[in-house]
Amino acid sequence: MIEHLTKETFKEKIFDYSKEKEFKYVGKLPVVVDFYADWCGPCKMVSPILEDLAVEYRDIIDIYKINTEHEETLSKMFGIRSIPSILFIPLDGEPKMAQGAMSKVQFEKLFKDIFEIEKPALPKGEDEVEQKLKEEETPADDVKKE
Repeated sequence: MIEHLTKETFKEKIFDYSKEKEFKYVGKLPVVVDFYADWCGPCKMVSPILEDLAVEYRDIIDIYKINTEHEETLSKMFGIRSIPSILFIPLDGEPKMAQGAMSKVQFEKLFKDIFEIEKPALPKGEDEVEQKLKEEETPADDVKKE
């Protein structure tokens, strides 16, 4: 299960904005932070995808969630105006923000592009047919219109 961050846990795991003026990530793994709200339909679509990715990429990428209605300070700090907003924080380099619901394939592409992390090997026993179907998913944005 993905950990939900508060202001205090954010300062411990991501960035202590009360002590530092310039963003300095304090974690040991690249991180994805999902800014969401319980009432948000697209957020509900992204949630199970992130849960799956948290399992597949455990010990490779940390994934957290921030409820924008409970953590307004954090939402304002990152200029969250629409949700879901997904913050990608590499170990080195600047954080990057993406907005809107994304497919698993789109997340994996961003992991590769931003974090330079390839998809981990399949766990033992995963069905090859199921894996082939996952690889063939086409994000809605990539569908060609005739």
